[in-house]
Amino acid sequence: MAMPAGMGLILLPLVLLLCRVAPSEQEPAPAQLRLAGPRGPAGEGRLEVLYQGRWGTVCDDGFDFHAATVACRQLGYTAAVTWTHSATYGQGEGPIWLDNVQCGGSEGSLAECIHNGWGTSDCHHGEDAGVVCSEQRLPGVPPQATTSGHLGEVPGLSLEEVRLKPILARAKASMPVMEGAVEVKHNGRWRQVCDVGWTRNNSRVVCGMLGFPQEKHVNTSFYRKLWNMKLKDPNSSLKTLSQKNSFWVHRVRCQGMEPHLARCPTQVAPPAPRQHACPRGMHAIVSCLPGPAFLKGTSKGRSKTSPGKVLPVRLRAGTHAGEGRVEVLRHGQWGTVCDKQWDLAAASVVCRQLGYGTAKQALVGAQMGQGLGPIHMSEVRCTGHERSLAECRFQDAERSGCRHEADAAVRCHMPQMDFQSQVRLVGGRSPEEGVVEVLVPVQGQLQWGAVCGAQWGLNEAMVVCRQLGLGFASHALQETWYWAGSPDAARVVMSGVRCAGTELALQQCQRHGPVHCPSGGGRFSAGVTCTAHAPDLVMNAQLVQETAYLEDRPLGLLYCAHEERCLSRSADHMQWPYGHRRLLRFSSQIHNLGRADFRPRMGRHAWTWHQCHRHFHSIEVFTHYDLLTLNGSKVAEGHKASFCLEDTNCPEGLQRRFACANFGEQGVSVGCWDTYRHDIDCQWIDITDVPPGSYTFQVVVNPKHEVAESDFSNNVMRCQCKYDGQRIWMHGCHTSDAYGADVVSDLERRERLANNLV
Repeated sequence: MAMPAGMGLILLPLVLLLCRVAPSEQEPAPAQLRLAGPRGPAGEGRLEVLYQGRWGTVCDDGFDFHAATVACRQLGYTAAVTWTHSATYGQGEGPIWLDNVQCGGSEGSLAECIHNGWGTSDCHHGEDAGVVCSEQRLPGVPPQATTSGHLGEVPGLSLEEVRLKPILARAKASMPVMEGAVEVKHNGRWRQVCDVGWTRNNSRVVCGMLGFPQEKHVNTSFYRKLWNMKLKDPNSSLKTLSQKNSFWVHRVRCQGMEPHLARCPTQVAPPAPRQHACPRGMHAIVSCLPGPAFLKGTSKGRSKTSPGKVLPVRLRAGTHAGEGRVEVLRHGQWGTVCDKQWDLAAASVVCRQLGYGTAKQALVGAQMGQGLGPIHMSEVRCTGHERSLAECRFQDAERSGCRHEADAAVRCHMPQMDFQSQVRLVGGRSPEEGVVEVLVPVQGQLQWGAVCGAQWGLNEAMVVCRQLGLGFASHALQETWYWAGSPDAARVVMSGVRCAGTELALQQCQRHGPVHCPSGGGRFSAGVTCTAHAPDLVMNAQLVQETAYLEDRPLGLLYCAHEERCLSRSADHMQWPYGHRRLLRFSSQIHNLGRADFRPRMGRHAWTWHQCHRHFHSIEVFTHYDLLTLNGSKVAEGHKASFCLEDTNCPEGLQRRFACANFGEQGVSVGCWDTYRHDIDCQWIDITDVPPGSYTFQVVVNPKHEVAESDFSNNVMRCQCKYDGQRIWMHGCHTSDAYGADVVSDLERRERLANNLV
């Protein structure tokens, strides 16, 4: 169709105008970032982007450390520490704005990086990326606003912090401080609280915030005498200060179940303009009762349990003391709690029961890793006064359709023990590694010194990392010649250290009386490397029970297995290839329930090639298999090398990231599992020489602790086993921490009685 000449003259300026205002495809769209989701310190969380007025997430496909660096700098931090995948900080909502983000590291904004395009993604929220930024902020940058959907946040706090100011000499010498005058921080300034109308419920809330499970009665008349003496003392400024209303918080009214003093109705100033804030009153005094772990002189750490419904509870996979996935013991078996309606009231019941204070955060979405086994409770509703979750209202999780992706977790308030100042790491490339130096009394004086590296292991390193608030130990080093310790701490002041791994400080572990270190310290001083997150391997006990069977395998098919020492010693004396071996075969499925990928300790360059089976061993002994008598004597054994450590399967929403094909990277991703089928070599115990009888079948994963984990207590799996010479029965399979001690001992007692063993 022909266009009139005049029309072309009109359209030309219009086209030119549109070209000026339309953005170029290469021009990055403006985008604001924030960190969201349940988190600990500032500077870490789920990465969210504001685009076209809507907040959305970033997919972890292609996301790497360079992208995390750009994001952290855009958020106002100097650098990135690491990045996370698979919705570590919970699944976001709304659009997934960015996918396959590729940055060089020098971009000024995440929008300047290469990506698929805004809103173009094939991801789901189970793949939301997160970042952990350094604590240091860029100069001149104000704190970045962050958001969080968890219930531990108290928006608009008027009372920011609480502390006890010790008055008596014994209280000042106590650690932690358990008794003193209540001081609260209001608008950045510390004030004392008037004791008029102060109740025991107020004390309970204050103690909970300070990490104590209970408050106790205090003799206020004694403190009143001290107060009056101070007022009459001409050298004291108390009389002048107490006349000012800015010295006081007028009134606090708590019901006793609040997790934070800011949740209590509070009057900072008196209602009348010229009324004195605390007429004829003094500062409120609070005395707290610490939990068993913080009581001096208690070796067992157990508290007396009052009669009633008390459900045992424990925390698993937490980076710091006082945090973790909540697990309860019901019907003799440990299981998790679903996060439906999980709130601070229920979380505080858990924390107080464990001997801590109230809950800082009630975490949802399996933020402390997913459990394995039953989910015992859902829709838990507590008032805050209960002694145990059993006293709260709840539903059986079977009806609610919960899965382990919704396991609840907590972070509890902990007492200030000053443990962190008694140990330090020196000489490392980062604050998370170095030579371990401790502060201990030497000839009556506190002195810094080194720790003997002899017998130093992961349990001891775990305690050091936890004591410093650095999470878990990734390496325990017995030689540290490449790190220079402090010149004033060259002397070895601690040797023969033996920790269970659960202690709060290295000083609580067993050690030599007089120091005995033949290596002499120096290059043989103990060292550690810490990490914020760690894997946690757990065997699927039910699968072992379902797949166990016997096979009489001809020797002609066992040459490679014999070369890898997967048969009993008696096989050495047989007339090869004639004859057979009787093998107890089974499948094993090993889940990573931790918060970090499980990776071999050695890189690919150090893996061992086995010509017969034609594969590499990334870990020489990945699992131990043992057949034990009911009295614990070993009658047969086996082992499995990690020749292919990979993500055999992952739950819906997670992608497999490790595969052995083509000399690929080996490992087990968070939430995934590695399966060794029953029909592969060495997936057995050779029981050719074992007589009929009743036995205990035992599997130990990562037996030499070659790779650090957040929890080694669940690495052992045991089954009751009956062998009649031709058939085998396996029953009662469970991981070492799956059942209560009474159930395990009862199982063992029944087996012993059935076989006339004492």
